[in-house]
Amino acid sequence: MAPPFPITRLRRLRRSEALRGMVRETMVTAHDLIQPIFIEEGIDDPLPIAEMPGVSRIPERKLPHVVEGLARDGVKALMLFGISHHKDASGSDAWNRDGLVARMVRGAKRAAPELVVIPDVCFCEYTDHGHCGVIEHDHVANDITIDNLARQAVTAADAGADMVAPSAMMDGQVAAIRNALDQAGHPDTPIMAYSTKFASGFYGPFRVAAGCELKGDRKTYQMDPMNGREALRESIQDEAEGADMLMVKPGLAYLDVLARLRERTLLPLAVYQVSGEYAMIKFAAAAGAVNEQVIVRETLGAFKRAGADLILSYFARDVIREGF
Repeated sequence: MAPPFPITRLRRLRRSEALRGMVRETMVTAHDLIQPIFIEEGIDDPLPIAEMPGVSRIPERKLPHVVEGLARDGVKALMLFGISHHKDASGSDAWNRDGLVARMVRGAKRAAPELVVIPDVCFCEYTDHGHCGVIEHDHVANDITIDNLARQAVTAADAGADMVAPSAMMDGQVAAIRNALDQAGHPDTPIMAYSTKFASGFYGPFRVAAGCELKGDRKTYQMDPMNGREALRESIQDEAEGADMLMVKPGLAYLDVLARLRERTLLPLAVYQVSGEYAMIKFAAAAGAVNEQVIVRETLGAFKRAGADLILSYFARDVIREGF
């Protein structure tokens, strides 16, 4: 134990910005951040998302220009979400070799080959009912859905994806995708598993942004927000199935889960600062209640301090470009 005051004065190392920087324990860099973007087919101009100030749906034809700009600003990795105009009961456009998923990946990689391009692997943006898989007898059919997720992942890898990120929360999805990727000649394509994804109220703005609102809810496959031990089981299971990275989603309300998971695994961990978290900061800052830059820096630091190696955030580009 350190000697008591006045011998120990913890404020000595807080006297200046230079001293504070020397002893700062947690740092967030461009390599830690992933920028999610929304791409819509069949539109000519960006569509601002009122629920997420500063975020727009990007027209597919303008994707290369946007990606080039992100790369110039120093962004290192992208998460791609498509807004499809070709929806059906199974979301089949998502595994079509000429469908939106494949076109987004090819377009992003051609525009900036150095970026890590990660498509979200799910079906909620591609089904006409908005659920993350095939519906049978008013229930999402797990085993049929994981076969389709595997097909989507292979399509994305064939198009040049650097990594795939399954988010449907189906049992066995990581094992199915790993096997399919290996069989298709992509044994080196890593899987970032949305391994602990809660049925959260923080997703509201995203559902508007991605066009995946639905009747009912996703509580039969996304996790109960009250369950911490089950959250660890989900991630541990995905690791056993071959995940290369694990994710906790959302972020701020689940820092305890993130910290506990950090103690249980050696895999890289990601956390998603989701749309509702982004919107709360934006609207609070617009009302003059908080300083946006200070709050963003503080929240990103909290994720890293709790154990995250990577952070998906709609603030990523601004943080990298403006350095706050």
